[in-house]
Amino acid sequence: MPRDHNASHHPTALKRLLRGCALAAGLMLLAGTGLAHEGHGEQGGMAGHGKNALATGVGAAPDGRLWIVGVDGDGRLFTRHSADLGRRWSAPTIIDVGGDKISADGENHPKIAFGPDGRAVISYTQPLAKPYTGEIRMVRSVDGGQTFSAPFTVHADRQLITHRFESIAFDRQGTLHTVWIDKRDQVLAGKGEYAGAAIYRNESHDGGASFGPDTKLADHSCECCRIALAPTPDGHVAALWRHVFAPNIRDHAFAILDGEATTPVRASEDDWKIDACPHHGPGLSPAAGGGYHAVWFGERNGRAAVRYGRLAADGTPAGAVREIPDPQAEHADVAALGKRVVVVWRSFDGRGSHLVAWRSDDDGAHFRLRNLATSKDDNDHPRLIATPQGIRVVWRTTRALHVFDPLS
Repeated sequence: MPRDHNASHHPTALKRLLRGCALAAGLMLLAGTGLAHEGHGEQGGMAGHGKNALATGVGAAPDGRLWIVGVDGDGRLFTRHSADLGRRWSAPTIIDVGGDKISADGENHPKIAFGPDGRAVISYTQPLAKPYTGEIRMVRSVDGGQTFSAPFTVHADRQLITHRFESIAFDRQGTLHTVWIDKRDQVLAGKGEYAGAAIYRNESHDGGASFGPDTKLADHSCECCRIALAPTPDGHVAALWRHVFAPNIRDHAFAILDGEATTPVRASEDDWKIDACPHHGPGLSPAAGGGYHAVWFGERNGRAAVRYGRLAADGTPAGAVREIPDPQAEHADVAALGKRVVVVWRSFDGRGSHLVAWRSDDDGAHFRLRNLATSKDDNDHPRLIATPQGIRVVWRTTRALHVFDPLS
């Protein structure tokens, strides 16, 4: 098993990873599609078909509608939308991607983002012939998601290497930012000479019709953890990702994507020494009092846990870091609406999965716990979406698409 997928040096972390793999497995049967079949997961280079295909992206359109994007039981990309914050959903609309394979397993899932003037994009990673390789693909819309273009590759580099785990966001000026994990520098340096991968990005100023050059944001990122994006107060986009700090510490780094050459800063200080990727990326949301709310998984002083902390405006740690009050918590997300903050995660007790929320009404000073749902079905990581109308948790299981109001 390559380094990207191995945490055997840390038994506690390995136990978490194996549990996560078990949760991701199973037949796919989304409510409304009526389709199910078996297939292969991403480790074999055939992601997006069958039992690992529950991973779903969530977005909010300017008109207030919630959207999801995912893969159905036949490996087809689909969207659904809701005008009432998830109480009722449209029938699935199949998006023609011309036969592309689509990664849809946990940390690497399709995403959807909306910009101004009816612009919308869906991104996904297409696994390539060699294991752990891929390219970032995208379809674009100019009519608010009613129709989409044929798929195209986002990055200029076309090597048969890792271009995966992308995240996308429009900033306030309408610029589309795409950020991904890339191994071109590792290939140039030679095997064993370059720690981890790198974070690359580009920009589009016309809603995905054209893209600027591939630009390296940081050397030495972790290989397979999602990248969290959040809006900044001045209308740009902030990024948070698991980074490899010398000699091999897997903490997190932060940077602002504002078109300038930005030097990443260290955002977490667990000092987790592990020569592996835990497949467990962070969450990020702007805070009403300034800076950001952040959640992440890590091992600190031998104790593996999901943690919550505040970051300053420049992304450096600000204040105390707290463990999530659930020793089985994994794949947490965070969202804020004014001073109301929600952290959600899933938790496996050996018999089923619990969807749990941690809610604050005072900008993260105090929290209270709430169990939202329990399922024995295979399930996706929970996704949070904040809109001016409220915060919603979207949780996809083999039987249904669940939406909860964690503030009710």
